[in-house]
Amino acid sequence: MTPTDADIVITGCTVLVHDDQGRVGFREDAAIVVRDGAVEAVTDAAEVADTTAVERIEARGQVAMPGLVNCHTHAPMVALRGIAEDLPLEEWFNDYVWPVESNLTARDVELGARLACAEMIRAGVTCFADHYFAMDAVASVVAECGLRAHLGEAFFSSQGPEGRERSLEFALRYRGAADGRITTALAPHAPYTVTDADLAATADLAREHGLPVHLHAAENRDQTRASLDRHGVTPIGVLDRTGILATDVLVAHGTGITDDDLPLLRDAPGRVAVATAPRGYLKFAWPDTTPVRALREIGVPVGLATDGAASNNSLDVWESMALTALVQKSTTGDPTWLTSRQALHHATLQSAAAVGLGDRLGTLAPGRRADIVLVDLTGPHTQPVHDLAATLVHSARSFDVRTTMVDGRVLMRDRELLTLDVAPVLEELGGRLPGLVDRGHGRRIQEYDT
Repeated sequence: MTPTDADIVITGCTVLVHDDQGRVGFREDAAIVVRDGAVEAVTDAAEVADTTAVERIEARGQVAMPGLVNCHTHAPMVALRGIAEDLPLEEWFNDYVWPVESNLTARDVELGARLACAEMIRAGVTCFADHYFAMDAVASVVAECGLRAHLGEAFFSSQGPEGRERSLEFALRYRGAADGRITTALAPHAPYTVTDADLAATADLAREHGLPVHLHAAENRDQTRASLDRHGVTPIGVLDRTGILATDVLVAHGTGITDDDLPLLRDAPGRVAVATAPRGYLKFAWPDTTPVRALREIGVPVGLATDGAASNNSLDVWESMALTALVQKSTTGDPTWLTSRQALHHATLQSAAAVGLGDRLGTLAPGRRADIVLVDLTGPHTQPVHDLAATLVHSARSFDVRTTMVDGRVLMRDRELLTLDVAPVLEELGGRLPGLVDRGHGRRIQEYDT
């Protein structure tokens, strides 16, 4: 390698780009030059004909996109995929998920994280926001496999002050780890499992240490009604009065956000974002979904998410993108909303902003980190292409992702995983499943009672 060599040149592709207003467009017969982990240039393919590089990727018939961001998940829960099906939320939590989670060891979490990271890399996800337990194990897997992650150690008030202290200690210890690919947050579980006093203490710690907060809130309409009955305010009102909205906060789900909550979110002193994971809402038969249109109108970024695989059955953000567009059309009664280009905007720039990385990710432009996926549109299910945005959102699938890179490091090339070996993970996890899924002990890590 000579000093003038680029690290990677991707050539001959169509590049998803954003204009100065953040609107999505496409540049045909283009090339991307990557150097020192960042995008150096997006240009015409002819302009890089003589550019030397350590690796050159010919990408005819492929679209280069910013890597997808899974804005809210519980990656280790892939080990619980399909364990509790066709149930209302209370029974799902109390009789299945929380009893099984009481069995989890750090090794179970690590194995689940390995399987989840492999799934996400193969689906074009380059960054994920995780909110779970034994997060040292997740951070270790992220550092090894090359993904980017926004991680928080979850806690309940039932754990006493030690839970909050562990969340802070984790956030401070891993902030900036994995060569800067790991960012961290304080992670109270939700207003119905964390007291007002603990939420206020969390807000104080967030401001003191310059940390964001990631939590569930107003997940559904029933939670909002229960909060009004018990506390006289909505879950968003709880976040406001405890100071959480004065921090940089990522709110998971928010299908129970009311019209009266919108001014609180609009005028919040901190940076507020919401993550939507529509597949789970459909599965639990919730009557509402995240009010994406209303949130967008008040300037609150809405990122795309999957939640954990125990409720969603997959970590496929591609599916979340299509479902978000379709569910928004259905719930608003407006076929002109959400358009394919708007959906791509939420999948890229808005998702990056939601996890606090809007200045580093979300668009392929000079100076942005080289988190790039190449999507093959030559298959029969994606041809012919009349509207490229619609093809990407409604016809392409996660298995069309051919190449995934983070910080200019290729994690998957031509569908081959390069940084994780799935076979031994499946073998060990399979041997651990009988003990993991046992519910005969009668324990729960928590009670679902909003």
